[in-house]
Amino acid sequence: MIDPQLLRENPELIRESQRARGASVDVVDAAIAADRARRDAISAFETLRAEQKAFGATVAKAPKDEKAALVAQVQELAARVKEAQSVANEAEAAFDAAMTSIPNIIIDGVPPGGEDDFVTLREVGEKPSFDFEPRDHLALGETLGAIDMGRGAKVSGARFYFLTGVGARLELALMNYALDTALDAGFTPLITPTLVKPEIMQGTGFLGAHADEVYYLADDELYLTGTSEVALAGFHSDEIIDVAQGPARYAGWSTCYRREAGSHGKDTRGIIRVHQFQKLEMFSYIDPANAVAEHEALLALQEGMLQSLGLAYRVIDTAAGDLGSSAARKFDVEAWVPTQGAYRELTSTSNCTTFQARRLNTRFRREAGGKTAPVATLNGTLATTRWLVAILETHQQADGSVIVPEPLRPYLRGLEILEPTR
Repeated sequence: MIDPQLLRENPELIRESQRARGASVDVVDAAIAADRARRDAISAFETLRAEQKAFGATVAKAPKDEKAALVAQVQELAARVKEAQSVANEAEAAFDAAMTSIPNIIIDGVPPGGEDDFVTLREVGEKPSFDFEPRDHLALGETLGAIDMGRGAKVSGARFYFLTGVGARLELALMNYALDTALDAGFTPLITPTLVKPEIMQGTGFLGAHADEVYYLADDELYLTGTSEVALAGFHSDEIIDVAQGPARYAGWSTCYRREAGSHGKDTRGIIRVHQFQKLEMFSYIDPANAVAEHEALLALQEGMLQSLGLAYRVIDTAAGDLGSSAARKFDVEAWVPTQGAYRELTSTSNCTTFQARRLNTRFRREAGGKTAPVATLNGTLATTRWLVAILETHQQADGSVIVPEPLRPYLRGLEILEPTR
């Protein structure tokens, strides 16, 4: 949720953000009107409450023989107060609905436009070249006995898979390497719930335009998470936390679930776009004054991982219309996938400023005994199943074997080459 004070003092800034996103500016005017109606309704209610209190004192002091005559007035005033309270509650709900319809305000410098209007910040690493016809990740995975899509579909349906043998080991190696990287950077590891309450899912901003991506268990009123960011954001909901000495950093390891609604026909081959996968997610709670620097720090950790694994990649500054509702700025890191001749997103990191914290009521104190204020929250993926696509294709050899990147070898008992099994 955006800052209501900003809505009152600088609505044009919010309108400019909406224009950059390609979104309606009418929601800003609707929120202003709802705020005005809410304050008027609260004022009317409080005035009547004061009148009721004063009248009650008058009745209490009235002679016994006069009190009976005042009962009708007491009842009428009580009815008016009750009605005013109802109007105020409705106005409050309307204001909340209007405010939650406005996405986060973008940070200055974010490129305007939609999905194709990103700005490339840098390209890093040498794209691999081969003197043979390279196999795609699925062909390699099948040759290595590492990926089984057929049995995944038999057991669970389309876009499910088994990681088998060295495939399972490679994913665990990658995830553990990422976890060690996070531990070295001061993150506290968490194994997070993958089912969350509606208010947590709503609070993180995942029930907006992309709600159809989320699995919902209606009988239990719980949502399956598509990222541990959701549970991590809810971890400190309704709390006052101490970030005076630096950020509270968490690394959440979880299975993730996405319906991939609207992606029919896209990336149907292999494990690029699937319904279930593993992910290690970084999450930071921090003083908003330090959020931009923290965003760069998360990005540096992601880039360090890709560089250490020998992957060529680029970093893009995502355009406003492709940010999602919670992010004020998002950097995508896309690895080169040789058989596609294109960069494909492996990871991203988002600065959500105070947007999620306002919804989830997560606060801090700038000084001891001082007033509370919303923290800033940031997130970034440090490893996920999709990374196997780039690792397998980048490090393949002519015979179908794959060289294991050196940082992963200790997690594979020293294994240096993944050999074909057929």
